[in-house]
Amino acid sequence: MRHLQSTSLATVMASWMAIAPAIAGEPVDKGLGLQAAVTPVMKDIAFFHDWVLMPIIVGISVFVAGLLLYCIVRFNKKSNPVAAKFTHNTTVEVVWTIIPVLILVFISLFSFPLLYKADQVPQKVDLTIKVTGHQWYWSYEYPDQNGISFDANMLPEDEAKTAGKPYLLGTDNAVYVPVGKTVRLQLTASDVIHGYLVPAFGIQMDASPGRLGEMWFKADKVGTYYGQCTQICGLKHAYMPIEIKVVSQPDFDAWVASQQSASSAPPTPTRLAATSTLNTAALAQAN
Repeated sequence: MRHLQSTSLATVMASWMAIAPAIAGEPVDKGLGLQAAVTPVMKDIAFFHDWVLMPIIVGISVFVAGLLLYCIVRFNKKSNPVAAKFTHNTTVEVVWTIIPVLILVFISLFSFPLLYKADQVPQKVDLTIKVTGHQWYWSYEYPDQNGISFDANMLPEDEAKTAGKPYLLGTDNAVYVPVGKTVRLQLTASDVIHGYLVPAFGIQMDASPGRLGEMWFKADKVGTYYGQCTQICGLKHAYMPIEIKVVSQPDFDAWVASQQSASSAPPTPTRLAATSTLNTAALAQAN
């Protein structure tokens, strides 16, 4: 993979972000709840969690706690010295079977359409990105943009601080996508199973060797969004962050043009010397 993003490009992008302040999808200290949703799927997930599941969970918890407290007070040895002899109650058994079924049916009215929406990639996509997981970094390819490709590694703590990025989340090369466009991600892995998760987008999928998975997102807000590998994939599993920058269409076009010009630029003497050294070392090792 080629390291394509130049210092000048980073400077230009930093100035764009300074002109138009953007939100950052990342964890916050002492934060509660889900990250702010910036895709249609994640907004539906947040609604499902906050307004469907949570009321049901709280209601059941309060009911069970109240029932338990009632039993402790009403049927303790002091209040009820003579224990009842019955073992069954048909009415109660029917009720506690039907009510959970009705609760599950109610939940399915929201969860099934949401699962289908998240799983089915729209027929019309604006951008395709192939993502390959390695131990322990991500590789990205843009097949529709003349094969732009690069690797994304986690920044060391000092470099992350200099770049103004969160440590353990910032990468040396960010993924760029245009705002308001449908992006298809094709996932695979070269060694072991990895997991690709970006909470603000509501996307998560395993990247498995020998298989090609697909998922999609459509970000509606300009900003920088972070994610991480969710599968325990080896020693440095915790150091496989994801950084995605959502920019305007003109900014994305400028980024694509800069990447293409960088890839087509003739190699410098330094690059030639480095390549020659690597080739010599490889031949020596082979012999």
